[in-house]
Amino acid sequence: MVNESELTKLERLRLEKLKKLRDRGIEPYPRRTLRTHTSAEAIRAFETAETDENVEGIAATLVGRIRSIRPMGKIIFSHIEDGAGKVQLFFRAQDVSQEQLDLLKTSFDLGDFIQAEGEMFRTRAGEISLRVESFKMLTKAITPLPAAKDEQVDDEIVRHATLSDPETRYRQRYADLAVNPEVREIFRTRAAICRALREFFDSHGFLEVETPILQPIYGGAAAKPFVTQHNQLKQDLYLRISFELYLKRLLVGGIERVYEIGRDFRNEGVDRTHNPEFTQLEFYMAYADYNTVMDLTEQMVLFVAENVLGRTNLTYQGHEIELANSWPRIELAEGLVEFAGIDIQKHTDTASLAKAMSAKDIEIDPAAPRGKLIDSLIGNFLEPKLIQPTFIYNYPRDISPLAKHVSGDTQTVERFEGFVGGFELCNAFTELNDPIEQEKRFIEMGRAFDSGSGEGDRHPMDEDYLRAMRYGMPPNGGFGMGIDRLTMLFTDRASIREVILFPHLRNKED
Repeated sequence: MVNESELTKLERLRLEKLKKLRDRGIEPYPRRTLRTHTSAEAIRAFETAETDENVEGIAATLVGRIRSIRPMGKIIFSHIEDGAGKVQLFFRAQDVSQEQLDLLKTSFDLGDFIQAEGEMFRTRAGEISLRVESFKMLTKAITPLPAAKDEQVDDEIVRHATLSDPETRYRQRYADLAVNPEVREIFRTRAAICRALREFFDSHGFLEVETPILQPIYGGAAAKPFVTQHNQLKQDLYLRISFELYLKRLLVGGIERVYEIGRDFRNEGVDRTHNPEFTQLEFYMAYADYNTVMDLTEQMVLFVAENVLGRTNLTYQGHEIELANSWPRIELAEGLVEFAGIDIQKHTDTASLAKAMSAKDIEIDPAAPRGKLIDSLIGNFLEPKLIQPTFIYNYPRDISPLAKHVSGDTQTVERFEGFVGGFELCNAFTELNDPIEQEKRFIEMGRAFDSGSGEGDRHPMDEDYLRAMRYGMPPNGGFGMGIDRLTMLFTDRASIREVILFPHLRNKED
């Protein structure tokens, strides 16, 4: 039940209009709707008819949300918006009766949904419109939208009272979508990205699969999980932090190329590129290594750009980025010498590296192991400088427990990260397929957790995954990329919250 004491004056006025409609026997939320054309279809049909002498007129029944109402003497102009765009409605008493015209003026508001039937025509001003012969209310909007009115001024659309406050937009995404058409385009682009990715991998012989979201043992990344419980089975379960270990089990089973697009969940911090739940693409390719995966990554991103954007270049946060060029490949140690002035190959233990960082006044976490210190150097010195697409490769083993080490260096593994626009886009490995070595790595990660480096570093022992590896896993390259981050890049958005429909936010009280 609506608590009228909590309503605004405008909401109370609209509720009164709703009551008066019902008193007159008019249902403001009817059960049936009729539509013959979308707004775009009706306009196209009329434009075609204008050039065809055999077509006398275009009758149409249109529906949509009222975006403007402009009474002008004995006529009313109104624009309505549906999922395909906007179209103008033209009302006059000789077509709908004076009583109906008065009803429109007194009972319909901006934001209401209307159904209008009539014939398409072109006004004296040249705008293709619907000359309305009958209409009815489809939905009475009680709360006015934050951006209630669009006005044409000097051939430009001026939007009044635009909803721009980010906090309100994220908490009330429904209102954001309703009043900001450019936001709707973000999510159309996001959907197109997923379609293009599927087309790319399907055409390269990959099989799309689904793996468990609820897992008895989490793994595939160094991240803190969300914990839940299955009541009937009396099992503690985890929301997955990665698809990796399940997808690689499928390689053992003979599916040589496999991918999944789905949700991951990590119980960690929130910032401009991180949300607790996010959409991930992972693929695994038998008989490939990280060099093969680098080549495929370039092809994939280029394919998606051409199919979604229709071009290979884009602008991201003021930077012009070209995706068609070959991505530079920089060894991590060389990159840190260039951008941070620290040679990690000369600092092979935690104490030495921490001392070198302190000497350059770089803030460090005293409890962080060497791998985490290197990770912080990447984030602070490398990542922000990598605007054009770039691969950084060969990472410390202690932050990459599932990758093969490089030849002759057991402390460095064949891993790369792809950067573009100043942030990490993707992460990939030459995957470890030696079950004995993998068990040692799991034990090492468990020891790191026991020594107090934080649960986010823990990678639990997965005995079933090791069993699968012992059956024989083919050599393979693996890859992970956040769909949210690719969408940020393609839509020029600085925050991940802009490209997730319902991002996680703090409680308002906090």
